[in-house]
Amino acid sequence: MGEHNSQTNTQRTAPGRRRRRASSNASTARPVHRCNYRQIENTLALSRAFSDDHIQTIHQEALRALEELGIRVLLPEGRALFRAAGARVDEDSQMVFIGREIVEAALASAPKSFTLRGAHGAGRDLPFGHRSLVFGPGAGCPNASDLERGRRPGNLRDFIELTKLTQSFDVLGLNVPIVEPQDVPLKLRHYATLRAQLQLSDKPPFIFARGRAQVEQGFEAIRLARGLSQEAFESGVWATTVINSNSPRQLDIPMTQGLIDFARYNQVSIMTPFCLAGAMAPITVPGALLLSHAEALAGIALTQIVRPGAPVIYGAFSSNVDMKSGAPVFGTPEHIKTNFGAGQLARLTGLPWRSGGGTAAAWPDVQADYETQMSVWGSVLAGANLVYHAAGWLEGGLTLSYEKLITDLELLQTLAELAQPVAFDADELGFDAIAEVQPGGHFFAADHTMQRYANQFYEPLVSDWANFGQWQETGAVQATQRAQGIWKDTLEKFQAPPLDQAALGQALDYMQTCEDAGGADAVS
Repeated sequence: MGEHNSQTNTQRTAPGRRRRRASSNASTARPVHRCNYRQIENTLALSRAFSDDHIQTIHQEALRALEELGIRVLLPEGRALFRAAGARVDEDSQMVFIGREIVEAALASAPKSFTLRGAHGAGRDLPFGHRSLVFGPGAGCPNASDLERGRRPGNLRDFIELTKLTQSFDVLGLNVPIVEPQDVPLKLRHYATLRAQLQLSDKPPFIFARGRAQVEQGFEAIRLARGLSQEAFESGVWATTVINSNSPRQLDIPMTQGLIDFARYNQVSIMTPFCLAGAMAPITVPGALLLSHAEALAGIALTQIVRPGAPVIYGAFSSNVDMKSGAPVFGTPEHIKTNFGAGQLARLTGLPWRSGGGTAAAWPDVQADYETQMSVWGSVLAGANLVYHAAGWLEGGLTLSYEKLITDLELLQTLAELAQPVAFDADELGFDAIAEVQPGGHFFAADHTMQRYANQFYEPLVSDWANFGQWQETGAVQATQRAQGIWKDTLEKFQAPPLDQAALGQALDYMQTCEDAGGADAVS
């Protein structure tokens, strides 16, 4: 919303909080509790699932798997690039056997940190690497749902509304393919989704990796919208995509093409195997991690063969399946253990890394909340630099819930607050306050309290701290219903951020010209 976007990057965005203040008839505006949700640094102690020796063993066995077992690469150009780099290629089987020296060279050349750029002057640049932490909402969902309109196939209206909601809350750092607008043909969909991102958001955009023509048109639109020369575009990092291997041990045509094209233009690929233990990966946590690590290393190697120094994010999104149904599940002990192990493997490579939250719940209920909380909390404790599917994800990614997007923001903002170091000095210690208050007294009126009460504590977005009687008197509104009011209020008050309208106009004209020419077919 425009009124929130105009705040400094240390102010929190919470339309629900403003509404509650207005209803309390406060005569003056209160100071705002401040936390930098735009650039979060994770200061928490990191968790481990394995010893250093065990992690080294997983790494060495992954290198062995790439050398001896190989990975199938369906795109001829991808196989040719691997062959030119010294890999052994069997054209009949399309198998590529990648020597460890190729992987080691790739890990040496891939940047250990970089900055993903938002719109100029918007304060939306995102550092990646070291202890940086970025949250992204649920991504790739074919369906959307809310309490008013129910569950439905994702459409362009949903994509636009969810882009507005993503823009409105600082704790969501970047745009993702949040829902598939299935009412737009595939050959035109990349224009519709990028148009919404560039017009409604100053956060970094994503581009679908669905073929070279679509990717290159997306790059050109971003270059124009940001007012960049070709050299300036390629010298910075302006766009992301997610690359999923087809576990076990396969890179398909559009994913391989995406790795090549993003590396060629110096844009960032998030190389993420999706290894579900017991289904597309061995049933054990170490086995699933071994396969995931090998596939991630193969994709990372290809980016560095194309362009040494191209930014790439080590991705790991492993969980297990329900062995009774085969359905993926999230927030399980196995999911969290693989997050911990993936974090250790990522730190071994030195690269920025992406993890994922999620839930298998079909409705934004208590199960959805605790599974998401456990999976996202596990990602944060594992040291992930990017946590996808951190808000709104339902049904293992089949649905994006508007209400859950809002309730999950409470979790993310709390985690962002926890990631900040605790202030500590003589005044924080409060010895004088303890001396001021007599035994058996209280601190409500102490000078120390009076100086700080208005903005000392985090104030919730969704939570209602009234007692039962007060809650009942005000309508007994439950959290999911409160979340509905917040997203509707946010959309109603939304204003697009200040952008370079001349540059944006050039990008929109370019995409319209491409669309009028018939679009660009997706590659399968």
